[in-house]
Amino acid sequence: MRHLLLSTVLSAGVAIPALAETCPPAPDHAARLGELIGQIQQAETEMAAREISNQMWELWADAPDEAAQTVLDQGMSRRNAWDLLGALQDFDRLIAYCPEYAEGYNQRAFVNFLRQDFDSALTDLDRALELSPNHIAAMSGRALTLMGLQRMEEARVALAEALELNPWLPERHLAADGGPLAMPGQDL
Repeated sequence: MRHLLLSTVLSAGVAIPALAETCPPAPDHAARLGELIGQIQQAETEMAAREISNQMWELWADAPDEAAQTVLDQGMSRRNAWDLLGALQDFDRLIAYCPEYAEGYNQRAFVNFLRQDFDSALTDLDRALELSPNHIAAMSGRALTLMGLQRMEEARVALAEALELNPWLPERHLAADGGPLAMPGQDL
């Protein structure tokens, strides 16, 4: 059964659709994401890699239905405006409605990371990666979160896994010589 919009509620003065009880499955973009990972690994310039990364984001941010998309977009807008509490509420609603949609967890993790609630962020990132094992942004976010928790060896491993899929990640400098996630014994 497809989701129906039940009503509209006001949240911080913004109309957001209320969600029905059943979220449809998230779109399956695994094959296309695999193609994009192959392309980004072969990218010759940072600009080319950035264009491919943007295409990945389009896949990750493709919510299961229109109502979920509205809540995801609203939460991301609030996060961008530093309304972290409002964004957190939106992502909580999205996860309650679509518990099998990885991006809800990834976005809530980002908000918690910004709030320096690293334990909550890590829990959500782990769930996002259970649902979407090649979610490179969640992988790199996990590395940054582990850094925030001072779990440097785990952060190093997490970032290395993300860089295997996308060697152009902005976080790559953290693993470079002299970076906080450089392999021990690397020249400074």
